[in-house]
Amino acid sequence: MSRIVVKVGTHAIASRSGRPDHEALKRLVGEICRLKKAGNEVIFVSSGAVAAGIEALGLKARPKDVNDVQMCAAVGQARFICEYETLFEEQGEKIGQVLLTYHDFEVEKSRQNVRKSLDHLVKAGIVPVVNENDVVADDELKGSTFGDNDWLSFLIARLVGADSLVLLSTVDGLLDADGKAIATVGSIAKVMRLVRAGEKGGLSKGGMRSKLRAVKAAVNAGIDAYIANGRRRVLNSLFKSRRHGTLFPSRSPR
Repeated sequence: MSRIVVKVGTHAIASRSGRPDHEALKRLVGEICRLKKAGNEVIFVSSGAVAAGIEALGLKARPKDVNDVQMCAAVGQARFICEYETLFEEQGEKIGQVLLTYHDFEVEKSRQNVRKSLDHLVKAGIVPVVNENDVVADDELKGSTFGDNDWLSFLIARLVGADSLVLLSTVDGLLDADGKAIATVGSIAKVMRLVRAGEKGGLSKGGMRSKLRAVKAAVNAGIDAYIANGRRRVLNSLFKSRRHGTLFPSRSPR
């Protein structure tokens, strides 16, 4: 049995307008449930709340005002959690929503409360669905947010002693000069020097550099990390010989 943290980015599960993509969500939930039925413990970190709120409120782009972003998060989070509850229930699985802020990881007592809660959910057979609590997070206060869910997913993986961290995006992995996914990366430090910040969609805050930052931290913490395409049915094959995406093997024992 392995403990796996799976994080999915906004653009892998939402349309360009921000509306939750039902078919993409259904496919992903099915894959997570197969991982769980195979005996693994899965913690699911999902972006998308702000984007869903943008679409629901009829906005054209991610707002710049922090109060408007919080409003979008409040509206969009309800949309996504309703979708997830229905889809997981169809697979015979129960979920529990967990919303976290940067401050939950700053104090040891709070950090351990988060760990105990996640452990208890997982051991009870419930899939935790985690997101940053953007309703109360403040992007204008430096250091008061995770910056993106990539870093949040690493913090959770380290906290709960995960064996693997999977970051699902809209690319097939870390790509070489020919646009093909690199199967395995040995030197994450070298890759970090070569990869530029890159572009990202207007609905989200992440990007490849953000993912590699989380991957580097995970690898150094003794956690195998993967980057793969969340728009494809790849999650279960990552852990088999017919692997998709890019593997970053851990560098030190936990």
